[in-house]
Amino acid sequence: MRFMMLMIPKGYEAAPPGTVPGSAPGDAERIAAMMQYNESMQQAGILLACDGLHPPSMGARVSFPNGKPVVTDGPFAESKEVLGGYWMIRVGSRQEAIDWARRCPASDNEMIEVRQVQEMEDFPDAVQEIVAPFAEMQEQGQIKS
Repeated sequence: MRFMMLMIPKGYEAAPPGTVPGSAPGDAERIAAMMQYNESMQQAGILLACDGLHPPSMGARVSFPNGKPVVTDGPFAESKEVLGGYWMIRVGSRQEAIDWARRCPASDNEMIEVRQVQEMEDFPDAVQEIVAPFAEMQEQGQIKS
């Protein structure tokens, strides 16, 4: 089973463009601890991907009112919680994913949301037939899974 662990840092919704870890006091130690955490997942063979995300002030949202795309540049005033980064892991159960999230050296202004990724076998047969080309692209390595 694949799970995404989504890092949600409080206050990141208001971070100015160009904000990255490393500039605040204590950041070097926190980054070192996070690297050890990431390495432990890699050594356990469960880490598929992990990345930090730039703040919403550098992002854009595309909405579709009446089916027409509308682009809104960040920051987004209505945002209360935003993603700061993620890990994609492959583990045997939801509880195992939660256990890994609990090991994260996060601070008291961060939380991790754990979400299972929908796998092809989760869908009804009719849907699996429709999305079969997507599954083939994944198998051929054209899309990472």
